[in-house]
Amino acid sequence: MAREISAGVILFRQAPEPHYLLLHYGSGHWDFPKGHIEPGEDAQQTAIRELKEETGIAEVSFVDGYKQTLRYFFRQKGIGIFKTVIYFLAETDQSEVSLSHEHIGFDWLPYDLAMSRLTFKNSRDLLAKAHTHLQTTQSAIRGDR
Repeated sequence: MAREISAGVILFRQAPEPHYLLLHYGSGHWDFPKGHIEPGEDAQQTAIRELKEETGIAEVSFVDGYKQTLRYFFRQKGIGIFKTVIYFLAETDQSEVSLSHEHIGFDWLPYDLAMSRLTFKNSRDLLAKAHTHLQTTQSAIRGDR
């Protein structure tokens, strides 16, 4: 069975509450930016490169303590592929998106709308963990109890 390893980013901007970037892929689904890890890259470098290639966004700040690995199986042209994707959580001030040829649309959405727009359950699970992590991190910074 073929194996693929990719990395991606769950990107948000404050507007004033977090709005998450979702990409509309040509095959019809909505998901986060991601792509294959190239030789010599680590997962975070790949996430940055893919984000820039797919959206034009280059200025990001990673949120400490969030790194999730997603594993799934799919078929492509009749061949079974076991895929691993490593996701990071990052913030940007950029709102302008310049889509690559791989995508047919994008949206910046607040949490509830992003959850309803994401196509796959495993992506919704990732967003739920990211959103909880972000709330916890921001509460700690503000000193909430």
